[in-house]
Amino acid sequence: MRRQLHVLGAAVLAACLAMVPVSGTATAGQAPRTVVTDGKKLADIQSALRHGHATRAQRDALKVVLDKANTALSAGPWSVMDKPTAPPSGDKHDYMSQAPYWWAGEKTPENPQGCPYVNKDGQRNPEADAITDHTYRMVAWDAMYYLSLAWYYTGDPKYAKRAALDIRTWFLDPATRMNPNMTYSQIIPCKTTISGTGIIDSTQSFSQVLDVFALLDTGAPGWTNKDRTGVKAWLSQYLTWMQTSPQAKLELAATNNHGTFLDMQNATIAAYLGRRDTAKKIVLDAEKNRFPVQFAADGSQPLELSRTMSWHYVNFNLTAWGRMAELGKNLGVDVWKYTAPNGATLRKVVDQLIPGALQGAAGWPHQQIGVFDQSIAADIFHAAAEEAHDQDAAAALKKMPLPAGGDTWSVRVSCFPLDPPLK
Repeated sequence: MRRQLHVLGAAVLAACLAMVPVSGTATAGQAPRTVVTDGKKLADIQSALRHGHATRAQRDALKVVLDKANTALSAGPWSVMDKPTAPPSGDKHDYMSQAPYWWAGEKTPENPQGCPYVNKDGQRNPEADAITDHTYRMVAWDAMYYLSLAWYYTGDPKYAKRAALDIRTWFLDPATRMNPNMTYSQIIPCKTTISGTGIIDSTQSFSQVLDVFALLDTGAPGWTNKDRTGVKAWLSQYLTWMQTSPQAKLELAATNNHGTFLDMQNATIAAYLGRRDTAKKIVLDAEKNRFPVQFAADGSQPLELSRTMSWHYVNFNLTAWGRMAELGKNLGVDVWKYTAPNGATLRKVVDQLIPGALQGAAGWPHQQIGVFDQSIAADIFHAAAEEAHDQDAAAALKKMPLPAGGDTWSVRVSCFPLDPPLK
């Protein structure tokens, strides 16, 4: 009976996909020129879903994606103009957030703000949530991603039109757009010195938005030439800021995950803008310069292991490397095959996570305050299994806890940011 219901469910899903209006849909089998994701894989998945040949994992994953996209249809749109206060520039169009791990010192009548603020690594200060840009950025960019993916797979124009609205609101409309800079990201109260660390607000998840643009570029209804031109102009200004501003120069010099994410983000922007040589050079330089610093010979990540949330941060850094490897594949660079002078490889680094993914804190002899979420290693294990033929990672996937909301790798086929998912 269970098998009969499963077959019936698959047939119903295929029939629903077949009944979706096809006007304005991507050409069947057309591989999108996605920056991070393998566009050919997405086209093959689209074909399988629409012709009833999809695997159970793909059908289940699509249901999760559609659920998130349906939620996004009635949420937002979001804007940096919604925050309650303006940044130091006085212009609400400038993105602003507060450094999450910095806390006020003792507050007194003479020092009501509690200056100077002190760092408590891994302990998020709820005061930072009063500035809405950080949360809205996260939710808006996730919404754009799920809406565009839902449109690409189903052809239903409502998803594309809503994604286009969200994009225009956040990036393009003069009344609501974000200025192409991150000058006031993760500011620390009481301090006026320049810091680049806040750029991580963007770099940890902006690369998924480049794939959103690429998906919509395949013929999405409501996505116009004016939108494409506007987005490319915005991106050109953003990339310039991300390469030349004082904040960006500091962040590019960062040796830990911050530097990895900025390299990866800049390469994805350059690739989308057609500057493939620039993007390829960034990836090759990242291999050469970051592998020996970030990865020990045994595959451990000393810089991330020193954090109070070491499990989170080793996975966080590998999310950047997983996406860098996916981007590299589209540029003709096989990051998975690169070997550092000390013998470290990306596969070795991934395999260091297997005990923690299988056993939780018991298999992880490093500090991890807060929740130990074993499932956050799933995407990089998928990537290692598919791209590096890592049988150990593939075996771990069959035994470890998978994401509570559902494992959507089979329709995303790319490492997803570790921000909390859209709900």
